[in-house]
Amino acid sequence: MTQPAMKISNDVLAQDVPNIREPMTVRTVGRKATITKEELFQAALNLIGPQKSIASLSLREVAREAGIAPNSFYRHFKDIDELAIALIDRAGHVLRQILNQARLKASKQNSIIRTSVEVFIEQLDADEGNLSLLLREGYTGSTSYKQAVERQLNYFQQELKDDLIRLERLNNSKLSHPEIVSSAITQLVFNMGAKVIDMPANERKIIAEQTMIMIRMLLEGARHLDEAQIR
Repeated sequence: MTQPAMKISNDVLAQDVPNIREPMTVRTVGRKATITKEELFQAALNLIGPQKSIASLSLREVAREAGIAPNSFYRHFKDIDELAIALIDRAGHVLRQILNQARLKASKQNSIIRTSVEVFIEQLDADEGNLSLLLREGYTGSTSYKQAVERQLNYFQQELKDDLIRLERLNNSKLSHPEIVSSAITQLVFNMGAKVIDMPANERKIIAEQTMIMIRMLLEGARHLDEAQIR
């Protein structure tokens, strides 16, 4: 009986013939024909952990995790650094949206402080990994990554300043130097996050309560600051 002819795939030919360049001519079984930026972001987040910076990733690692050929990566980013900075920007944007929504639901100063800190703590364990990414790259990343995180912190500070001014007006009070107050609160909360990220829940709660007291002290001090005494 005549045996049916065996169909030889392009993948097999690519392995046997050295002149065929795999990334240009062959798409391995299981690879995606197209990829979105969001899928590349998720692939990078899947690969990094509490002790691993984006800088340690290779382009091929991310491409493999995303299920694409390395050449497909270049359709969106020129290198890992460009992806990392875009991912930091995305993480900051997502977190600001979450915090803004939480603050809008809170009507009083104390509830806004508590809500913001509690949401911040919750985000440490969120599956998306946005906050842990900002904390890690802000303290241990490369210079360009730290600068990207600093830009995001500036956005947090500006939005917090606007919220504080709005609430003070509603309460017929006023903060001295609201831009410095918002900067101090932002730095305090992010430092808290870096400190508690590896702590168990009960210890996190203690640090979070202490942080809320510190924030209230900052606000009270800014309300009653005597400008003449600090010059």
